[in-house]
Amino acid sequence: MEQKKRKLEFNIIKDDPTMGHKGYGVGSLSLENITPIMLDVEEREAWIEEQAMHARSKTERGVKYVKDRSEFPEEGAKKYWVIWVAVDIKEDGPYYAGVTACELLINRPARRGYKSMPEHVNHMDKAMKGKVIVHNMDAESRKVLAEFLKSHDEGMWDRSSIELKEEFEK
Repeated sequence: MEQKKRKLEFNIIKDDPTMGHKGYGVGSLSLENITPIMLDVEEREAWIEEQAMHARSKTERGVKYVKDRSEFPEEGAKKYWVIWVAVDIKEDGPYYAGVTACELLINRPARRGYKSMPEHVNHMDKAMKGKVIVHNMDAESRKVLAEFLKSHDEGMWDRSSIELKEEFEK
């Protein structure tokens, strides 16, 4: 993968989806505080990938997705993690509120991919609710992700909960 300087920011702006009124739009879901990160397991590289929000990242395009993992050709496949990071703001500043990771498998030679869409949607929802689910990642990927989050904004990492940081230690 070519080495490019990727500098995108986390979405930390939270708007009122109803814009103050209590009629139309009440109960709307705001995705403004969620940011997708891609992590290449083989390259040990993580980056913010805004297009992953709609499953249209460069990594995800150009393959046909199979619904059953047993149909996926494993030989020649590459593993990625799609990580959903929810950011919130408290008095002393923004912090990482929720982090969840979902597996993504891409086989470029076979032009096939595998991901569980229900898992991706559920994990995005859990991240928005402040949950941390990274225990499903391998230890090296957790370490890469933690370093990415720290290096992106050490203050946000420092303000994050102890529970969040402990999940990366397991």
